[in-house]
Amino acid sequence: MRHRLRTSFPALGLGLVLVLAGCAGDPDADPTVSTTAPTASRTASPSPATTTPTTAAPTTAAPAPPAPGTVPPAWLGTRVLPRTADGFGEIRPTPRELRNRRFTLPDQLPALPGTGFASRIADPAPADVIARSTWRRGCPVGRDDLAWVRLTFWGFDDARHTGELLVNRAVARDLVRVFRELYAERFPIEEMRITRRDEQTAPPTGDGNNTGAFNCRPTRGTSTFSQHAYGLAVDLNPFQNPYVKGDVVLPELASAYVDRDRVRPGMITADGVVVRAFTAIGWGWGGSWQNLVDYQHFSRNGR
Repeated sequence: MRHRLRTSFPALGLGLVLVLAGCAGDPDADPTVSTTAPTASRTASPSPATTTPTTAAPTTAAPAPPAPGTVPPAWLGTRVLPRTADGFGEIRPTPRELRNRRFTLPDQLPALPGTGFASRIADPAPADVIARSTWRRGCPVGRDDLAWVRLTFWGFDDARHTGELLVNRAVARDLVRVFRELYAERFPIEEMRITRRDEQTAPPTGDGNNTGAFNCRPTRGTSTFSQHAYGLAVDLNPFQNPYVKGDVVLPELASAYVDRDRVRPGMITADGVVVRAFTAIGWGWGGSWQNLVDYQHFSRNGR
């Protein structure tokens, strides 16, 4: 900082200009900011100061916001829906964030080795795998008749992922064939893991998009065991491929996907790779049923 001082001596008719200049600088100044160390106080040096050039910190462009539908909103799965007389949650319009759903969730298992399709079958399924499933005494299939299948699948992020299925041992290898074809065609899947027992009694939130097989439960609206309870059925991307019966849509927030003419990633179509792959092993598709449609559902007996 410079100060300019002027003093007049009119009697002498002379002007004497006295310039006193002084500056104090910090030659050690650093353009970065420390977030932890305290700053020591400094006193000005009487010696002539030198000017320390400063370099402007490089600017970093803010990351682009994620495309709609690619990141799950924080509220997903937390807002409990009121139950209706049929026991399901109240059907709601699909929120904007879910109308073109393309989520990628963290894998629950270590990645299988390799860079392409891979699978592993444990027959019978290990005890710890059975313990975290819905199997219990009274299920229509014995625990030793279930196989644990680990396999890779293609995600909505265009990357390789590892998932798992608990299935009837009689169909394990056939299902590996199916998912090998889906992987080759890069059909995207959001999540693939074993259904837990606590999920069977969880309150409805209108969400759920797990691709799974064994689930010891009755068919919806009946007391008869479903084909899932035998390990002989697979539900694939349930949100993009909902169950529809009259006004009932399950998951309850998936109404936007009732319109099958507007094809989006993860949807199963009658002429697509998913139906073709399951048909090749002799399984039927719930999307071709008459009284109701279950676009996510494939089973060995077609029911």
